[in-house]
Amino acid sequence: MSVDKGGSVNPGFVPEENDVDRLPSSGGEKTAVGTGNTPHMEYGPGEKVRMLKNLIVICIAFMLLFTAFQSMASLQNSLNNVDGLGTYSLSVLYGSLVVSSMFLPTFLIQKFTVKWTLSFAVFGYSVYIAAQFYAEFYTLIPAAVVVGICAAPLWSAKCTYLTHLGHQYAELVHDNSQVIIVRFFGVFFLFFQSASVWGQLISSAVLSQDTKNCTNDASTMCGVKFCPDTEFCEDPKDDDDKENNTTLYILASIYLACSLAAVVVIVLLLDPLIRYGERERQGAASTLTGKSLFIATFRHMRKPYQIMLIPITIWSGMEQGFFGAEFTTGWVDCAWGIEKIGYVLVCYGVCDAVASVSFGPLIRYVGRLPIFIFGAAASLSSSSHGRQIVKPPLSSSSSTQINAFYGVIFPQDEEAAFSNYRLWESVGFILAYVFSNVLCVRPKLWILVGVITVGMAGYFIIESKEFSRKKNDKNKKSIH
Repeated sequence: MSVDKGGSVNPGFVPEENDVDRLPSSGGEKTAVGTGNTPHMEYGPGEKVRMLKNLIVICIAFMLLFTAFQSMASLQNSLNNVDGLGTYSLSVLYGSLVVSSMFLPTFLIQKFTVKWTLSFAVFGYSVYIAAQFYAEFYTLIPAAVVVGICAAPLWSAKCTYLTHLGHQYAELVHDNSQVIIVRFFGVFFLFFQSASVWGQLISSAVLSQDTKNCTNDASTMCGVKFCPDTEFCEDPKDDDDKENNTTLYILASIYLACSLAAVVVIVLLLDPLIRYGERERQGAASTLTGKSLFIATFRHMRKPYQIMLIPITIWSGMEQGFFGAEFTTGWVDCAWGIEKIGYVLVCYGVCDAVASVSFGPLIRYVGRLPIFIFGAAASLSSSSHGRQIVKPPLSSSSSTQINAFYGVIFPQDEEAAFSNYRLWESVGFILAYVFSNVLCVRPKLWILVGVITVGMAGYFIIESKEFSRKKNDKNKKSIH
């Protein structure tokens, strides 16, 4: 690893699966590489299956939760568009997430353990879904704050559980922990991205019972020409509040049942991480709380490689926010109607789920660089031309790879590192949702182009430095 002038390790590089030279070894034995702060545990013959069961339990719980939440969030700009209520609530949600990511994850994980932090956080998401039964500023905004507070502990606990479980599984099967962790996160995101498929199928089936009988002029007011003040055509059925409310209540009831089912799955089926040495973990991750985590997060930001990764992390949030607000409203709802949003997003969900598990093996053979270049090129092309027909695959790659990278690079600083990642991604979401109510689509697209250009420049600098480092290390070894 490279070391900065202060003598501390500079963990800004995101290793590929074969970059084992960057990680600490375990006394020369063929065991988990990079276990870092994970304790050595003794397991019975059936523990391998039990570990995989816990992986699937987390995957199913998140699939249920985000079947409900992602679908409801993607409809906010259409369902609650009066005075921008829907997108403002999402802005508040991610603003709360930024604050909570600084102080709450480690405190809650230490206080309640990973399993119960997951349980409480998942239940918090149900509050926002329940608020849809009576969506007003004084109900939806507080509910958004609750979700924002719960989101950072949820994702930090999930990442901590999968990373720690991955290290233990790698030690059990005598494999490279980098490979195992990337694989675990790939499986997780396969389930996670598939949630959009099930959620959108539900929304389309319910909302198709209450369709419009009119259409907008897509050539003059939709797509890149869409603006926040664009008025859609009116339909006589829109005046029937009773019928509209019944449709919304059915949709919200189904989603609320899914989110509560996720809580039940975690509480009843997930083994506590204590079983795998949660209490025995060593390092900064086990001592950071409140103010210490706040300081550690900012200390992490000062590292050169992390600074260069900030733009692409922000872009990840902005791109997802743009897709959830602008694409669903400006392209689909405007041209085809709200009931078609689900069917369109099903296609996205299928492609995203496949991409989540495809990039891992692909990167193993071709490396990161071609994948990131391809994703960036797709994003630049679609954004600059305003053709958001296919969501660029870099969103899947970045979510899977960046999550796995943080787990591999910071094994002794898991909670602080994952909080830092969620912070910058949340900044991107906030910017996207704030822009949603004040800017037309075209300037938003050019902002995305600018951010991804800067982000990829930072990424190329990191790759260049790491190429030079590896070359120098190889030359030194050949000399000796």
